[in-house]
Amino acid sequence: MKAIVNATIWCPVQGLIENGSILFDRGKIVDVGKSIAIPSRTTTIDVEGQYVVPGFVEAHAHHGLFDGTIGPMGQDGNEMTTPVTPEMRGKDGFHPFEYSIKEILKGGVTTVNTGPGSGNVVSGEAFVFKPVPETVVEKMIVISPSGLKVALGENPKRIHGQDNKRMPMTRMGVAALLRKTFTDGQNYLDEWKAFGVKAKDAKDKGEIIPKAPKRDIGFETIAKVLKREIPLHAHCHRADDIATIIRIAEEFNLRLVLIHCTEGHKIAKFLAKKQYPAVIGPTILWSGKPEVKEKSFKTAVVLNETGVKVALQTDSLTPMLYFPLLPMYVIKEGMSRDDALKCVTINPAEILNLQDRIGSFEPGKDADIIVWSGHPFDFYSEVTEAYINGKKVPLE
Repeated sequence: MKAIVNATIWCPVQGLIENGSILFDRGKIVDVGKSIAIPSRTTTIDVEGQYVVPGFVEAHAHHGLFDGTIGPMGQDGNEMTTPVTPEMRGKDGFHPFEYSIKEILKGGVTTVNTGPGSGNVVSGEAFVFKPVPETVVEKMIVISPSGLKVALGENPKRIHGQDNKRMPMTRMGVAALLRKTFTDGQNYLDEWKAFGVKAKDAKDKGEIIPKAPKRDIGFETIAKVLKREIPLHAHCHRADDIATIIRIAEEFNLRLVLIHCTEGHKIAKFLAKKQYPAVIGPTILWSGKPEVKEKSFKTAVVLNETGVKVALQTDSLTPMLYFPLLPMYVIKEGMSRDDALKCVTINPAEILNLQDRIGSFEPGKDADIIVWSGHPFDFYSEVTEAYINGKKVPLE
Protein backbone atom coordinates (compact mmCIF):
# COMPACT_ATOMS: atom_id res chain seq x y z
CA MET A 1 0.00 0.00 0.00
CA LYS A 2 1.19 3.52 -0.83
CA ALA A 3 0.17 7.01 0.15
CA ILE A 4 0.98 10.38 -1.40
CA VAL A 5 0.97 12.88 1.46
CA ASN A 6 1.23 16.64 2.07
CA ALA A 7 -0.21 17.27 -1.37
CA THR A 8 -2.39 19.98 -2.83
CA ILE A 9 -4.94 17.65 -4.39
CA TRP A 10 -7.11 18.99 -7.21
CA CYS A 11 -9.88 16.74 -8.44
CA PRO A 12 -13.00 17.48 -10.54
CA VAL A 13 -15.13 15.55 -8.04
CA GLN A 14 -13.38 16.03 -4.70
CA GLY A 15 -12.45 19.65 -5.35
CA LEU A 16 -9.32 21.29 -3.93
CA ILE A 17 -7.81 19.66 -0.85
CA GLU A 18 -4.90 21.39 0.86
CA ASN A 19 -2.36 19.19 2.66
CA GLY A 20 -4.25 16.12 1.54
CA SER A 21 -3.37 12.47 1.03
CA ILE A 22 -4.18 9.78 -1.51
CA LEU A 23 -4.04 6.16 -0.41
CA PHE A 24 -3.79 3.53 -3.13
CA ASP A 25 -3.19 -0.21 -3.33
CA ARG A 26 -3.17 -2.88 -6.03
CA GLY A 27 -3.65 -0.28 -8.73
CA LYS A 28 -6.75 1.33 -7.20
CA ILE A 29 -7.58 4.41 -5.15
CA VAL A 30 -8.42 3.40 -1.57
CA ASP A 31 -9.07 6.79 0.01
CA VAL A 32 -8.50 10.49 -0.55
CA GLY A 33 -8.88 13.44 1.76
CA LYS A 34 -7.34 15.80 4.27
CA SER A 35 -7.37 13.52 7.32
CA ILE A 36 -7.54 9.95 6.06
CA ALA A 37 -6.27 6.96 8.03
CA ILE A 38 -2.97 5.66 6.70
CA PRO A 39 -2.24 2.08 7.81
CA SER A 40 1.12 1.18 9.29
CA ARG A 41 3.76 -0.12 6.89
CA THR A 42 2.34 2.06 4.14
CA THR A 43 4.98 3.50 1.82
CA THR A 44 4.55 7.27 1.95
CA ILE A 45 5.54 9.69 -0.79
CA ASP A 46 5.90 13.24 0.50
CA VAL A 47 5.12 15.83 -2.18
CA GLU A 48 4.91 18.94 -0.02
CA GLY A 49 4.45 22.09 -2.09
CA GLN A 50 3.32 20.19 -5.18
CA TYR A 51 -0.05 19.57 -6.85
CA VAL A 52 -1.55 16.13 -7.37
CA VAL A 53 -4.12 15.80 -10.16
CA PRO A 54 -5.88 12.85 -11.84
CA GLY A 55 -4.16 11.82 -15.05
CA PHE A 56 -5.49 13.80 -17.99
CA VAL A 57 -7.60 11.94 -20.55
CA GLU A 58 -7.12 12.48 -24.31
CA ALA A 59 -10.42 11.52 -25.96
CA HIS A 60 -9.26 11.69 -29.58
CA ALA A 61 -5.80 11.15 -31.02
CA HIS A 62 -3.88 8.94 -33.44
CA HIS A 63 -0.79 8.14 -31.39
CA GLY A 64 0.96 4.92 -32.33
CA LEU A 65 -0.47 4.84 -35.87
CA PHE A 66 1.37 7.73 -37.55
CA ASP A 67 5.13 7.70 -37.05
CA GLY A 68 6.40 10.85 -38.75
CA THR A 69 10.03 9.98 -38.06
CA ILE A 70 10.10 7.31 -40.79
CA GLY A 71 7.89 8.92 -43.44
CA PRO A 72 5.36 6.89 -45.47
CA MET A 73 6.43 3.62 -43.84
CA GLY A 74 5.08 4.94 -40.54
CA GLN A 75 1.67 5.96 -41.89
CA ASP A 76 -0.58 3.16 -40.66
CA GLY A 77 -3.75 5.01 -39.69
CA ASN A 78 -5.61 5.40 -43.01
CA GLU A 79 -6.42 2.46 -45.30
CA MET A 80 -7.47 4.76 -48.14
CA THR A 81 -7.84 2.13 -50.86
CA THR A 82 -11.63 2.29 -50.53
CA PRO A 83 -13.89 4.78 -48.71
CA VAL A 84 -15.64 2.37 -46.32
CA THR A 85 -13.41 0.16 -44.14
CA PRO A 86 -15.18 -0.71 -40.84
CA GLU A 87 -13.14 -3.92 -40.69
CA MET A 88 -9.99 -1.96 -39.85
CA ARG A 89 -8.86 -2.12 -36.21
CA GLY A 90 -6.62 0.61 -34.92
CA LYS A 91 -4.77 -1.74 -32.59
CA ASP A 92 -3.48 -3.68 -35.62
CA GLY A 93 -1.57 -0.59 -36.79
CA PHE A 94 -0.39 0.53 -33.36
CA HIS A 95 3.34 0.71 -32.64
CA PRO A 96 4.12 0.77 -28.88
CA PHE A 97 7.53 2.38 -29.53
CA GLU A 98 6.25 5.17 -31.78
CA TYR A 99 8.09 8.36 -30.85
CA SER A 100 5.11 10.52 -29.83
CA ILE A 101 4.08 8.00 -27.15
CA LYS A 102 7.17 8.98 -25.15
CA GLU A 103 5.82 12.51 -24.84
CA ILE A 104 2.41 11.61 -23.45
CA LEU A 105 3.25 11.46 -19.75
CA LYS A 106 5.15 14.74 -19.87
CA GLY A 107 1.83 16.36 -20.69
CA GLY A 108 0.19 14.79 -17.66
CA VAL A 109 -1.88 12.40 -19.81
CA THR A 110 -2.42 8.84 -18.60
CA THR A 111 -5.22 7.64 -20.90
CA VAL A 112 -5.51 8.06 -24.68
CA ASN A 113 -8.23 7.18 -27.17
CA THR A 114 -6.45 6.48 -30.44
CA GLY A 115 -7.25 4.89 -33.76
CA PRO A 116 -7.65 5.36 -37.51
CA GLY A 117 -7.63 8.77 -39.15
CA SER A 118 -10.25 10.63 -41.17
CA GLY A 119 -9.23 9.66 -44.70
CA ASN A 120 -12.25 7.42 -45.20
CA VAL A 121 -15.96 7.88 -44.71
CA VAL A 122 -15.75 4.87 -42.37
CA SER A 123 -12.21 4.31 -41.14
CA GLY A 124 -12.32 1.58 -38.49
CA GLU A 125 -12.24 0.86 -34.78
CA ALA A 126 -10.60 3.12 -32.19
CA PHE A 127 -9.32 1.89 -28.82
CA VAL A 128 -8.16 3.29 -25.48
CA PHE A 129 -4.70 2.69 -24.05
CA LYS A 130 -2.47 3.83 -21.22
CA PRO A 131 1.13 4.88 -21.98
CA VAL A 132 2.82 2.22 -19.88
CA PRO A 133 6.17 0.79 -21.05
CA GLU A 134 5.06 -2.45 -22.72
CA THR A 135 6.18 -4.28 -25.83
CA VAL A 136 2.73 -5.34 -27.05
CA VAL A 137 -0.40 -3.25 -27.36
CA GLU A 138 -2.59 -5.85 -25.58
CA LYS A 139 -0.92 -4.98 -22.26
CA MET A 140 -1.62 -1.28 -22.79
CA ILE A 141 -5.26 -1.47 -23.87
CA VAL A 142 -8.05 -0.32 -21.56
CA ILE A 143 -10.97 -0.97 -23.93
CA SER A 144 -11.13 -2.09 -27.56
CA PRO A 145 -13.07 -1.07 -29.51
CA SER A 146 -13.96 2.29 -27.98
CA GLY A 147 -15.82 3.53 -31.05
CA LEU A 148 -16.07 3.48 -34.83
CA LYS A 149 -14.33 6.38 -36.59
CA VAL A 150 -16.26 8.02 -39.42
CA ALA A 151 -15.53 11.27 -41.25
CA LEU A 152 -17.52 13.98 -42.99
CA GLY A 153 -16.40 16.99 -44.97
CA GLU A 154 -13.23 17.72 -46.88
CA ASN A 155 -11.00 14.76 -46.07
CA PRO A 156 -12.99 11.91 -47.66
CA LYS A 157 -14.14 14.21 -50.49
CA ARG A 158 -10.54 15.13 -51.35
CA ILE A 159 -8.96 11.70 -50.96
CA HIS A 160 -11.60 9.68 -52.77
CA GLY A 161 -13.53 12.10 -54.96
CA GLN A 162 -10.84 14.56 -56.01
CA ASP A 163 -7.74 12.36 -56.00
CA ASN A 164 -9.21 9.00 -57.04
CA LYS A 165 -12.38 10.02 -58.91
CA ARG A 166 -14.70 7.77 -56.96
CA MET A 167 -17.52 8.25 -54.49
CA PRO A 168 -17.73 10.37 -52.39
CA MET A 169 -17.12 13.48 -54.46
CA THR A 170 -19.66 15.55 -52.52
CA ARG A 171 -21.04 15.89 -49.01
CA MET A 172 -24.17 14.18 -50.35
CA GLY A 173 -21.97 11.24 -51.30
CA VAL A 174 -20.46 11.04 -47.81
CA ALA A 175 -23.90 10.97 -46.19
CA ALA A 176 -25.18 8.44 -48.72
CA LEU A 177 -22.28 6.06 -48.03
CA LEU A 178 -22.91 6.32 -44.30
CA ARG A 179 -26.60 5.56 -44.73
CA LYS A 180 -25.84 2.66 -47.07
CA THR A 181 -23.30 1.23 -44.63
CA PHE A 182 -25.74 1.28 -41.73
CA THR A 183 -28.61 -0.01 -43.86
CA ASP A 184 -26.47 -2.90 -45.10
CA GLY A 185 -25.39 -3.51 -41.52
CA GLN A 186 -29.00 -3.67 -40.37
CA ASN A 187 -29.77 -6.13 -43.16
CA TYR A 188 -26.81 -8.22 -42.00
CA LEU A 189 -28.17 -8.22 -38.43
CA ASP A 190 -31.64 -9.15 -39.65
CA GLU A 191 -30.22 -12.02 -41.73
CA TRP A 192 -28.42 -13.46 -38.68
CA LYS A 193 -31.49 -12.94 -36.50
CA ALA A 194 -33.65 -14.82 -39.01
CA PHE A 195 -31.08 -17.61 -39.16
CA GLY A 196 -31.13 -17.86 -35.35
CA VAL A 197 -34.90 -18.32 -35.35
CA LYS A 198 -34.76 -20.93 -38.10
CA ALA A 199 -31.86 -22.79 -36.45
CA LYS A 200 -33.68 -22.96 -33.11
CA ASP A 201 -36.86 -24.14 -34.78
CA ALA A 202 -34.96 -26.83 -36.70
CA LYS A 203 -33.17 -27.99 -33.56
CA ASP A 204 -36.44 -28.18 -31.61
CA LYS A 205 -37.97 -30.30 -34.40
CA GLY A 206 -34.91 -32.50 -34.79
CA GLU A 207 -34.37 -31.28 -38.34
CA ILE A 208 -31.16 -30.35 -40.14
CA ILE A 209 -29.99 -26.91 -39.08
CA PRO A 210 -29.83 -24.56 -42.08
CA LYS A 211 -26.53 -23.15 -43.32
CA ALA A 212 -25.46 -19.99 -41.49
CA PRO A 213 -24.98 -16.71 -43.38
CA LYS A 214 -21.43 -15.75 -44.31
CA ARG A 215 -19.59 -13.76 -41.67
CA ASP A 216 -18.45 -10.24 -42.53
CA ILE A 217 -16.05 -8.68 -40.04
CA GLY A 218 -16.83 -5.18 -41.26
CA PHE A 219 -20.55 -5.62 -40.69
CA GLU A 220 -19.78 -7.17 -37.30
CA THR A 221 -18.30 -3.81 -36.30
CA ILE A 222 -21.26 -1.96 -37.83
CA ALA A 223 -23.53 -4.25 -35.81
CA LYS A 224 -21.84 -3.09 -32.59
CA VAL A 225 -22.70 0.48 -33.53
CA LEU A 226 -26.29 -0.36 -34.48
CA LYS A 227 -26.77 -2.23 -31.19
CA ARG A 228 -25.36 0.83 -29.35
CA GLU A 229 -22.49 -1.22 -27.90
CA ILE A 230 -20.00 1.37 -29.18
CA PRO A 231 -20.47 4.97 -30.40
CA LEU A 232 -19.62 6.68 -33.64
CA HIS A 233 -16.59 8.96 -33.31
CA ALA A 234 -17.50 11.39 -36.06
CA HIS A 235 -14.92 13.73 -37.58
CA CYS A 236 -16.91 16.89 -38.40
CA HIS A 237 -15.74 20.51 -38.55
CA ARG A 238 -18.37 22.59 -40.35
CA ALA A 239 -21.75 23.27 -38.74
CA ASP A 240 -23.59 21.62 -41.64
CA ASP A 241 -21.48 18.46 -41.32
CA ILE A 242 -22.18 18.37 -37.59
CA ALA A 243 -25.90 18.63 -38.29
CA THR A 244 -25.68 15.90 -40.95
CA ILE A 245 -24.06 13.32 -38.69
CA ILE A 246 -26.60 14.08 -35.96
CA ARG A 247 -29.37 13.55 -38.53
CA ILE A 248 -27.90 10.18 -39.52
CA ALA A 249 -27.28 9.13 -35.90
CA GLU A 250 -30.92 9.82 -35.09
CA GLU A 251 -32.14 7.95 -38.18
CA PHE A 252 -30.37 4.80 -36.98
CA ASN A 253 -30.59 5.46 -33.20
CA LEU A 254 -26.81 5.54 -32.74
CA ARG A 255 -24.59 6.74 -29.92
CA LEU A 256 -22.51 9.66 -31.17
CA VAL A 257 -19.43 11.62 -30.17
CA LEU A 258 -18.69 14.78 -32.15
CA ILE A 259 -14.98 14.94 -32.96
CA HIS A 260 -13.45 18.40 -33.65
CA CYS A 261 -16.81 20.26 -33.78
CA THR A 262 -14.92 23.34 -34.98
CA GLU A 263 -18.02 25.38 -35.86
CA GLY A 264 -20.02 24.06 -32.93
CA HIS A 265 -20.31 27.57 -31.51
CA LYS A 266 -22.53 28.50 -34.46
CA ILE A 267 -25.15 25.92 -33.47
CA ALA A 268 -24.50 25.75 -29.72
CA LYS A 269 -28.17 25.77 -28.64
CA PHE A 270 -28.99 23.05 -31.18
CA LEU A 271 -26.14 20.90 -29.84
CA ALA A 272 -27.15 21.50 -26.23
CA LYS A 273 -30.66 20.31 -27.05
CA LYS A 274 -29.34 17.18 -28.78
CA GLN A 275 -26.96 16.38 -25.88
CA TYR A 276 -24.19 14.77 -27.90
CA PRO A 277 -20.71 15.34 -26.40
CA ALA A 278 -18.04 17.25 -28.30
CA VAL A 279 -14.27 16.66 -28.30
CA ILE A 280 -12.91 20.05 -29.39
CA GLY A 281 -9.66 20.57 -31.29
CA PRO A 282 -6.99 20.49 -32.50
CA THR A 283 -6.80 24.22 -31.99
CA ILE A 284 -3.06 24.89 -31.64
CA LEU A 285 -2.20 24.66 -35.32
CA TRP A 286 -2.49 26.69 -38.49
CA SER A 287 -5.71 26.60 -40.51
CA GLY A 288 -4.65 24.23 -43.26
CA LYS A 289 -8.04 23.81 -44.95
CA PRO A 290 -11.23 25.87 -45.33
CA GLU A 291 -13.41 23.93 -42.90
CA VAL A 292 -11.15 24.78 -39.93
CA LYS A 293 -10.72 28.49 -40.69
CA GLU A 294 -12.91 29.45 -37.70
CA LYS A 295 -11.10 27.29 -35.16
CA SER A 296 -10.97 28.94 -31.76
CA PHE A 297 -10.69 28.00 -28.10
CA LYS A 298 -13.83 30.09 -27.65
CA THR A 299 -15.81 27.22 -29.19
CA ALA A 300 -15.20 25.01 -26.15
CA VAL A 301 -16.16 27.87 -23.84
CA VAL A 302 -19.42 28.60 -25.68
CA LEU A 303 -20.45 24.95 -25.84
CA ASN A 304 -19.60 24.39 -22.18
CA GLU A 305 -21.66 27.41 -21.15
CA THR A 306 -24.58 26.19 -23.28
CA GLY A 307 -24.61 22.78 -21.61
CA VAL A 308 -22.71 20.54 -24.01
CA LYS A 309 -20.31 18.03 -22.44
CA VAL A 310 -16.91 19.18 -23.70
CA ALA A 311 -13.48 17.55 -23.84
CA LEU A 312 -10.27 18.96 -25.31
CA GLN A 313 -7.99 17.12 -27.74
CA THR A 314 -4.62 17.34 -29.48
CA ASP A 315 -5.49 15.00 -32.40
CA SER A 316 -1.74 14.17 -32.63
CA LEU A 317 -1.14 17.39 -34.58
CA THR A 318 -0.11 19.02 -31.30
CA PRO A 319 2.57 17.05 -29.41
CA MET A 320 1.02 15.57 -26.27
CA LEU A 321 3.62 17.16 -24.01
CA TYR A 322 1.80 20.46 -24.74
CA PHE A 323 -1.55 19.04 -23.62
CA PRO A 324 -1.78 21.36 -20.56
CA LEU A 325 -1.87 24.34 -22.94
CA LEU A 326 -5.38 23.31 -23.98
CA PRO A 327 -7.05 24.02 -20.62
CA MET A 328 -4.84 27.10 -20.21
CA TYR A 329 -6.20 28.59 -23.42
CA VAL A 330 -9.86 27.90 -22.67
CA ILE A 331 -9.33 29.58 -19.31
CA LYS A 332 -7.94 32.62 -21.14
CA GLU A 333 -11.13 32.61 -23.24
CA GLY A 334 -13.33 32.74 -20.15
CA MET A 335 -13.81 29.19 -18.85
CA SER A 336 -13.39 28.64 -15.11
CA ARG A 337 -10.40 26.63 -13.94
CA ASP A 338 -12.66 23.99 -12.43
CA ASP A 339 -14.55 23.51 -15.70
CA ALA A 340 -11.27 23.44 -17.64
CA LEU A 341 -10.09 20.64 -15.36
CA LYS A 342 -13.28 18.70 -16.09
CA CYS A 343 -12.66 19.11 -19.83
CA VAL A 344 -9.42 17.11 -19.53
CA THR A 345 -10.40 14.62 -16.82
CA ILE A 346 -13.93 13.53 -15.92
CA ASN A 347 -15.65 14.79 -19.10
CA PRO A 348 -13.50 12.76 -21.53
CA ALA A 349 -13.71 9.81 -19.12
CA GLU A 350 -17.50 9.95 -19.37
CA ILE A 351 -17.39 10.43 -23.14
CA LEU A 352 -15.33 7.23 -23.39
CA ASN A 353 -17.67 5.50 -20.92
CA LEU A 354 -14.77 5.00 -18.53
CA GLN A 355 -15.99 7.22 -15.70
CA ASP A 356 -16.01 4.23 -13.33
CA ARG A 357 -12.25 3.82 -13.81
CA ILE A 358 -10.58 7.13 -14.62
CA GLY A 359 -11.03 10.91 -14.55
CA SER A 360 -11.13 11.59 -10.81
CA PHE A 361 -9.82 10.48 -7.42
CA GLU A 362 -12.52 8.22 -5.97
CA PRO A 363 -12.23 4.90 -4.12
CA GLY A 364 -12.17 1.98 -6.51
CA LYS A 365 -10.94 3.96 -9.51
CA ASP A 366 -7.58 3.36 -11.21
CA ALA A 367 -4.68 4.99 -9.39
CA ASP A 368 -3.66 7.20 -12.32
CA ILE A 369 -1.92 10.02 -10.51
CA ILE A 370 0.18 12.91 -11.77
CA VAL A 371 2.37 15.02 -9.47
CA TRP A 372 3.02 18.55 -10.72
CA SER A 373 5.74 20.89 -9.48
CA GLY A 374 3.11 23.67 -9.26
CA HIS A 375 -0.41 24.37 -10.43
CA PRO A 376 -0.95 22.16 -13.53
CA PHE A 377 -2.29 25.13 -15.50
CA ASP A 378 0.72 27.29 -14.72
CA PHE A 379 2.92 27.45 -17.81
CA TYR A 380 6.11 26.79 -15.83
CA SER A 381 4.83 23.74 -13.93
CA GLU A 382 6.07 20.34 -14.97
CA VAL A 383 5.31 16.72 -14.20
CA THR A 384 7.62 15.40 -11.50
CA GLU A 385 6.10 11.93 -10.95
CA ALA A 386 3.53 9.78 -12.74
CA TYR A 387 1.64 6.72 -11.53
CA ILE A 388 -0.50 4.55 -13.81
CA ASN A 389 -2.56 1.79 -12.20
CA GLY A 390 -0.67 2.57 -9.01
CA LYS A 391 2.77 1.93 -10.50
CA LYS A 392 5.34 4.65 -10.90
CA VAL A 393 6.12 5.14 -14.58
CA PRO A 394 9.38 6.69 -15.82
CA LEU A 395 9.00 10.05 -17.56
CA GLU A 396 11.79 9.39 -20.07
